[in-house]
Amino acid sequence: DRHFKQNSNGEPHVDLSQDYVLLLGYENATHTVLRFRRKLDTCDTAQDVPITNDTIRIIYMYHSSEPRNGSQAIGTLPDPTEAFKDSVPIFLTQRVNQVPIELDSRTRTLELRNKDVPIPQTDDNLRWCTMFKLDQFVRKHHVIRYEPVIESRSNIPHLRHIVLYECQGSTPELEIMSREFGRSCMEAEKELLTCNSIVAAWSRGSEGFTYPVEAGYPLDSYQARFYMMETHYTGFQSNSVDLTPRVDNSGLRLYYTTTLRKHDAGVLSVGMQPNWRHIIPPGQDRVLSEGHCIEECTRRAFPRPGINIFAVMMQTNGMGRQIRFRQVRDREELTPVAHDANVDANYQEFRRLHAPVKALPGDRLIAECTYDSTGRKQIALGGYSSRDETCLVLSLYYPRQKELTSCHSIPSLPTVLRAVGINELAAGTNPIRIASPTEIAGMTLEERLLTYDWRVNFNDFQYVVRKGAFKPLCWSARNTPIPGTDNMDAYAPNLTKIWRPAPTCSFSGGPGSGHGAGGSMASGGSYSVNRFVTERDISLDRPPEDADDERWNVIEGAARSKSIRSSAPSASLANSLTLTVAVSRLALFVIFLNTVRLL
Repeated sequence: DRHFKQNSNGEPHVDLSQDYVLLLGYENATHTVLRFRRKLDTCDTAQDVPITNDTIRIIYMYHSSEPRNGSQAIGTLPDPTEAFKDSVPIFLTQRVNQVPIELDSRTRTLELRNKDVPIPQTDDNLRWCTMFKLDQFVRKHHVIRYEPVIESRSNIPHLRHIVLYECQGSTPELEIMSREFGRSCMEAEKELLTCNSIVAAWSRGSEGFTYPVEAGYPLDSYQARFYMMETHYTGFQSNSVDLTPRVDNSGLRLYYTTTLRKHDAGVLSVGMQPNWRHIIPPGQDRVLSEGHCIEECTRRAFPRPGINIFAVMMQTNGMGRQIRFRQVRDREELTPVAHDANVDANYQEFRRLHAPVKALPGDRLIAECTYDSTGRKQIALGGYSSRDETCLVLSLYYPRQKELTSCHSIPSLPTVLRAVGINELAAGTNPIRIASPTEIAGMTLEERLLTYDWRVNFNDFQYVVRKGAFKPLCWSARNTPIPGTDNMDAYAPNLTKIWRPAPTCSFSGGPGSGHGAGGSMASGGSYSVNRFVTERDISLDRPPEDADDERWNVIEGAARSKSIRSSAPSASLANSLTLTVAVSRLALFVIFLNTVRLL
């Protein structure tokens, strides 16, 4: 159990408290394998990182030389400056089962792929829409898994999102588009008006999604025959060396079965509508944006028993740092459906909740995003390109309903104007100009946004956009608003109860204080609780008597590495391998091996 020190040469230091247990270690002709376990929160606040539902970056390093048996003193490990180092983002909890689906007479695959889409040669973005006509499903089937089909690894940096939508009805425009190879989504807005129900969503870093055994997404040609796949491409960066023109044929692979599951699953999008009114001021270390799915929308759309949310994908772009998917019932805030305090824009995967979360008619769902804009000199706006920002949560749930497929909000225009000190806009001007107050009359709206003193006025801006009126945007599968919600203003809820996270550790101790891998948690002392943020019915008063049992507050992990040597498996190898825990949210495990590949 080791940690890194700042401003060091990268050699991991041995922790004062040893908080992991090596269960086995062996190697064969191709791999070296370690299996270990440790508590989710060791309470070693100085030298360990709690394992939470946040995105964690696993840092690993390997060297051509092995460490000497029992090497602990600084300087006894192979030179860390010569070691290969890399990192990978991952969910250590709430991971989706990625076990391959076995095909049989009832389970088949369907590939939906683009056809020779030209990747932008500049740093522009391209949203490409391809229409598919699926009329072969003469009875209902269930999609039980989907995964990306990436044509070439060299195209991965240019692929940002792939989203498959179900289209309602059958029109000549949809029929014509299904016979084409696809077109820019900007050129197909009319045809896509009825394509508002998400079937599958992939983001960069995702491996796909496998549905739980109780649910599947329904495919039925009598209900829907046309499906639109939207692919978001980012172009070549200005500093790219290889500017060879490329085309892409990537897409999605669906696994479907005639053995129907108990429930039809659906996807509900909650968050901020991608729009210029979503403003993120520059130079701020914490900017908060909230997208509301208001009570009136869920009351009118959800079935009386409610829906069961079993997985979520939370999305921001490069400035996103945290996302909370909040739930409010009768003005009381419940435990968040999901929370990630370490968002990575290049790793946006569906996370499987520990247990389905019930959302009832009349509940409010809120996507709350926190941004860090200290690296920007100009504002960022909401939008679809990688230069814009977003705040969305895609939630998988059952039973499916079609009354509500996207439940977003956007600050009202009067709220935005008041937030930047504008009283009135001049009528009939192009570009839009300001009428009052007099000191800025005649200035364009764009000039005001670009020259506003955000450093001085940020707190006032943040207060107004959070407390001011916003427009709820509650849309059905047919891309029509829920009746009664299209012309209303709404406001943030006046909560009578606010959720606060419960402490997982309760003790006082100095640096390095912890329990060790086999430490005791005697009554009256400190204790550590394994509590996922999605678990709602766990008593936090005391841990069970067998708190040190591996079922309580323990995670088991495996690290596998390719090895250049060949030998028989040997448990004694565990003594010559070093697995360490580092001391940053961005650094968890360090492995000194010949070569490494993390599972």
